[in-house]
Amino acid sequence: MTSSVEQRAQSTTRTGARTPTASSAHRPGPGTLILLASIVVSFLAASSAPTPLYATYAAEWHFSPITTTIVFGIYAIAVLLSLLIAGRLSDHIGRRPVLLAALALQIAAALVLTTAGGVETLLLGRVLQGIATGGAIGALGAAMLDVDRGRGTLANAAAPGIGTGVGALLSGWLVQYAPAPAHLVYLILIAVFVVQGVAVVRMPETVSRKPGARAALRPELAVPAGLRGPVLAAAPILFAVWALAGFYGSLGPALARHLSGSTSTVVAGLGLFLLAVTGSLSALVLDRTPPRRVMVLGIVVLAASAVATLVAISSGSTLGFFGSTLVAGLGFGAGFQGGIRTVVLRAAPHERSGVLSVLYIICYFGMAVPSVVAGVLVVHGGGLIDTARGYAVFVLMLSAAALAGLLMTDKTAS
Repeated sequence: MTSSVEQRAQSTTRTGARTPTASSAHRPGPGTLILLASIVVSFLAASSAPTPLYATYAAEWHFSPITTTIVFGIYAIAVLLSLLIAGRLSDHIGRRPVLLAALALQIAAALVLTTAGGVETLLLGRVLQGIATGGAIGALGAAMLDVDRGRGTLANAAAPGIGTGVGALLSGWLVQYAPAPAHLVYLILIAVFVVQGVAVVRMPETVSRKPGARAALRPELAVPAGLRGPVLAAAPILFAVWALAGFYGSLGPALARHLSGSTSTVVAGLGLFLLAVTGSLSALVLDRTPPRRVMVLGIVVLAASAVATLVAISSGSTLGFFGSTLVAGLGFGAGFQGGIRTVVLRAAPHERSGVLSVLYIICYFGMAVPSVVAGVLVVHGGGLIDTARGYAVFVLMLSAAALAGLLMTDKTAS
C-alpha cells in the first residue's frame, strides 16, 4: 500500500503542488480491496445478466437478431460515453461519491429491467447500466490500486471476468429453473447493490481531493506523456480481446443453441461463462509473468482459438465450440491482464482513474462496434453461421494486427 509520504511525493512530482492525504487512522485495508473487487464483480454480472434472457425477450416481444445486438451494443456505447465524461471525475472528488452515485444508478437500472414490458424499457435499463458501469469502472480500478498496487492490479485483471461469467451463468440458471425468470435475477442484484452501498458509505476514502472536477467532465482522451508508449503497446490487444467478448455476448447464446440443438438458457450463457471465468483464472496464473510476455501469449492463444472456433462452427461441433471457448478464455485473460499491467503500474495515484478509463474506452469500443455490425449481418448478410465464421476470421486478423503493433512499439513500454 502506498504510504502518505510516497503519495505526497508523487503528487508533488506530477502536479507541482502538495495534496493533503487521508489520515493514517482511516487508511483502507484488505477489506476495502475485497469490497471494491466485489463491486466490479456485481457490476459486470449485471451487465451480462440479460444475455441468457435475450431469447425470452425476443420470443415475447417479437424482435430480430439486429435488435438483440443493438440492445447489447447500446450498453457498450453508454459505457463509452460515461467513461469519456466521468472517467476522470473520481481523481478530483474522490472515489466514494462516484461509487455511491453509480450504485444508485445500478439499482435504478435493475428496477427498470425488472418491470420491462418491451424493447424501449429494455434499452433504457441497458443505458442506465452502461452509464453506471462507465462512471464507476475507472474509479473502482483506481481505488483498488490505491489500496494495494500489486493486489489491486491483479484484481483489476481478474474481477471483470469473474463478474461477467457468473452473471451470465447465474442468470441462465435462474431463467431455466427458478420462478419469475425475467425478474428474480434483477431483484437479487438490487439486494447486492444496496448492501454494497451501505459498505461504501462506511469505506474510508482512498485518495485526496484536488481541484478541477468541472474541467474533468469535459470529454477527452487524456493520457500522461510518460504513459503514451505503454498505452499504444496495450491498445491493440485490449481491442482484440474485447471484440472476442462482444462475440460471445451478442452471437454466442444463439450460436450455442444452434450447434447444440438445445433451448436451455444455461447452455445459452455457458459460452460467455467459460470465456470470462477461464480468462480470470489465466490472469491469476500469469500474475508474476512479465506483462509484455503475457500480451504475446494472449495474442498467440487468441489466434489459435479463432482457428479452433472456425473449425468447430464449420463442422457443427458443440464440444469443439465450447473447447475453443476455453482456449479463447486463456487468450482473453492473458491479453487483458498483460495490457492492463503494462499501463497501470506506471500511473500515479491522481492519474489512475483517467488512465484506466482510457483503457476501458478501448475495450468497450472493441466490444460494441463489431458486435453491432455482426447483428446486422446475421439478418441482412449470410445468417448466423456465416456471420460467426466471419467474426472468427476478424478476430484472427485483429490478433495479427495486435502482434504487429506490439512488435513495432518500443520494448521499454513493457
